[in-house]
Amino acid sequence: MLLALLAAGVGLAPLAVSPARAAANLITNPGLETLDAATQFPQCFEKSGWGDNDFTYAVTADAHSGSRAVRIDLARRADGDRKTMMLENACAPKVVEGHQYDLSLWYKSTSPDVALTLFRHDKTAGWVFWTDVKTLPKVQAYTHEEVRTPQIPANTDQITWGAALYGVGSLTTDDYAMADATVPEPPDDPCKAGGTGPECKGEWTVQSAPSPVRAIHSVLLHTGKVLLIAGSGNDRDAFRAGTFKTSVYDPVANTYTDIPTPEDFFCAGHVQLPDGRVLVVGGNKDYASADGTVGYKGLKTSYIFDPATNKYVKTNDLLSGHWYPSATALGNGDVLALGGLGEDSSGTVVNEHFSFAQNKWLPMGQAKQSWAFWGLYPAMILLQDGRLFYSGSHTFGPGLPGTGASLYDYDNNTITDVPGLRKKDERDQSASLLLPPAQDQKVLTAGGGNHTVAPDAHRLVDLIDLKADAPAYKPGPDLPQGVYKDGTKQKGEEGKVYLSTVILPDGKVLETGGALHTYREDPVFSASMYDPATNTFGRPLASDPVPRTYHSSSTLLPDGRVLSIGDNPGDGSFDQRVSIYKPPYLFKGARPQITSVASQSWAYGTNQRITVDTPVVKASLIRPAAVTHSSDPNQRYVDLPMTVDGNTVDLSLTSNPNLAPPGWYMLSVVDAKGVPSVSKWVRIGPQGQVAAARVQSYADELTAAPKAPSAPAGPKSAPKGVTLADGYDGCDHAYGTVSTCVPWNFPKLTKPVADRCDWLKSKGYGPLEARRDRHGLDRNGDGVACGKGDFRGWVPGTKPVLTKKPPAAEPSAANPPEAKPHH
Repeated sequence: MLLALLAAGVGLAPLAVSPARAAANLITNPGLETLDAATQFPQCFEKSGWGDNDFTYAVTADAHSGSRAVRIDLARRADGDRKTMMLENACAPKVVEGHQYDLSLWYKSTSPDVALTLFRHDKTAGWVFWTDVKTLPKVQAYTHEEVRTPQIPANTDQITWGAALYGVGSLTTDDYAMADATVPEPPDDPCKAGGTGPECKGEWTVQSAPSPVRAIHSVLLHTGKVLLIAGSGNDRDAFRAGTFKTSVYDPVANTYTDIPTPEDFFCAGHVQLPDGRVLVVGGNKDYASADGTVGYKGLKTSYIFDPATNKYVKTNDLLSGHWYPSATALGNGDVLALGGLGEDSSGTVVNEHFSFAQNKWLPMGQAKQSWAFWGLYPAMILLQDGRLFYSGSHTFGPGLPGTGASLYDYDNNTITDVPGLRKKDERDQSASLLLPPAQDQKVLTAGGGNHTVAPDAHRLVDLIDLKADAPAYKPGPDLPQGVYKDGTKQKGEEGKVYLSTVILPDGKVLETGGALHTYREDPVFSASMYDPATNTFGRPLASDPVPRTYHSSSTLLPDGRVLSIGDNPGDGSFDQRVSIYKPPYLFKGARPQITSVASQSWAYGTNQRITVDTPVVKASLIRPAAVTHSSDPNQRYVDLPMTVDGNTVDLSLTSNPNLAPPGWYMLSVVDAKGVPSVSKWVRIGPQGQVAAARVQSYADELTAAPKAPSAPAGPKSAPKGVTLADGYDGCDHAYGTVSTCVPWNFPKLTKPVADRCDWLKSKGYGPLEARRDRHGLDRNGDGVACGKGDFRGWVPGTKPVLTKKPPAAEPSAANPPEAKPHH
């Protein structure tokens, strides 16, 4: 089952001297020969580092050339590093935004724990950590190492860099060099002059064959095919009949393969395991009762889908039921699942821990518990130090108490609020993702709503830099606005809920689809491109002609196209058309090609060799999507710094598994025009790893005090779940079937009661059974809301007739909330 991963990068022959090295050396005192009179340390260099460790520096005659080098000895280390770097003053090399530079030095080390690390000078923020670009192997004799920087970020005018020793041992460095290696830029972009062709806006096509299933979940497999999970597909009749569906879609052949589906995976959690199998967490045990006295119930079962056999295999049971759980891949290959509704319809407070090594869910006492209710589909993003960031994105209802965002330390069992998220109670089915590259540790949260609070979705975009000592959300650029079905443009603060965000191989983020209202009406037709490098949204793109609201999802395919699927309006229908988007980069000429990959199995902290057919400016790994309800907390883009010799490129993989949890990834390269290659699949993992994981000290000065577990429990017990308030999902399910979503609060209407049936009729709703009539839609009291008699004969200002009295008691554990619908 487990393919042995080889440290294929170890022992690569050094690349020949590249032409870029003939350019001027931008380093002052590169051979360390000139000493500062006061410090007797090489001029323009400094002793740098952080953390709890014992160290010494020495200027030594054991040089690669000349008579001087610098040696660092680390005798004890609890954390941190020590390094020799250019001074952060006029000595630091000047750089040009968008350019790339080849950095090199000669070194030898008795420790495998050495990283080439970069800092940059931001014209506004000052000197800040930028990134680690390469892990340097342990070598006895002087060895030359070179790496090309990523493109210099906006607002940066200088950088400084050096080799950081973060393990016990010694490191000696000499003969630093830095040269501009920028690939010539392409001609002017015609889109800047107002071009409207597909090279500027991209192109959508609706496939001839619709999906055979009501796809609520989309998971990209390492075969390049897409697992489309419906379960009962939000169809009560299918649930009663035991008709549960899954299909595997081949986007190249445009064909579907039906997969036997053992239980109702409708609104389960899912994530890829390191070997490419898909772990499915929970699902739907039962729909809400028609009278609203019992809510939806979560399954306690779990399965693994194996792409090699196209079969689901049952695992051991979960500790609790979970309907709407999130599943986050951890750096050791395990999975943490939390949130959702339990077997009794209450919000579950039980964490689930899947051990990949043991291929099972851990028992109570081994799965660590905070006893916190995280909501439904909480966006839990793994950070570089192993903590989880709850971004505030979720499904249904208001945000969590406090600031609405937090850092969860699973190992130490603490939760710490993170400030700054605007409208934290209106982030229902907003979109959150770890922005490219993952090394930057920045998260974007966009849009969202909550119809119990405000009728319209908003367009707010908030960003947070989790490399900061005390991170806080800050406002970003607003979401671009689109048009409604009738061509009316959005205005004011109107935004989107149900939007999808997809990381593309050029390092930008596509946002597409969505709706104005969380009751799944008024689709918004728009798409735009967000550039993390400039923190801006670009020109409007072509929009998907198919509405993409509730239960829609978008997935990056290996060839660089994007698949969009699903739309489940409030009337219970489901649009099964499939759309494919070709981004503008697919209309900009020939694509670069990866002509060879030395190994398909990559160990952390190694160099991996590929060949290409044309010069490229960057390379990356993108984790395949596993998305539902606007949520994929595992989506990430990992930068691969390059060492370039013509068409031969060595790629440096991070030593930190938390930045790139083990598994299959799409490898792509991008040329100077921004055009990506078709991806190649590679599998990364710890087998063969030599260097220790390089972990930085970030987000350690939050002002909020960490919170301990909210409710202690014995090793074999758990606290009761949390009761959710009636209408928390923005729907009143006392009309029609339980899957029908009538708004809990209607938009502003001229005659609020009189116009509601007309409004529902305009949205395609017919007459509805009225089990409870809190909106006054059954004006003639015949038990049918918005029937013929309800459109006439009712006198405004008179009290509407209720077919049934509303319940006297508030929801409680004994009297749970009404329906948890359509999810």
